[in-house]
Amino acid sequence: MSVPPLKPALFLDRDGVLNEDRGFVHRWEDFVWIEGAIETVATFNRAGWLVIVVTNQSGVGRGYYPEADVFALHDRMREDLAKAGAHIDAFYHAPQHPEAPVEAYRHPDPPLRKPNPGMILQALADWPIDRDASFLVGDKPSDLEAATRAGVRSVLFKGGNLRAFLEGHSLP
Repeated sequence: MSVPPLKPALFLDRDGVLNEDRGFVHRWEDFVWIEGAIETVATFNRAGWLVIVVTNQSGVGRGYYPEADVFALHDRMREDLAKAGAHIDAFYHAPQHPEAPVEAYRHPDPPLRKPNPGMILQALADWPIDRDASFLVGDKPSDLEAATRAGVRSVLFKGGNLRAFLEGHSLP
């Protein structure tokens, strides 16, 4: 039995990196792509990278919206990306929060919730990822801390055109 070759992965935070962060975005009608985000995903797809979203979604644990809304929004993102010949290989989300009123989502230090590295570590276990060649793009220090704790390089995105930003870092 052969082992699949390792691939680099582009880990992306969602709100603030792929879409405008308007606070607890969970409905398609509130979703707006960041400029250059779709092109970024397509470029990394063509370059043979895995593209993986790792997103805290504490709005679920806080009782603002059901987890089904997260899945539905991600499905709509997939549909939109497919129109551009692009795809996200996997979505990981962390609905837990230390103060969640919904008990099923309450945890004093949720292992999946960034700055903890759980979502990235899970992706590394699930996919044939070359950790050393991979990196994460986040818009908060907690994103970068999660990447560091998982042994993945990272860059802080402060807004603007995502594609141009990554080209400025000499990435595909």
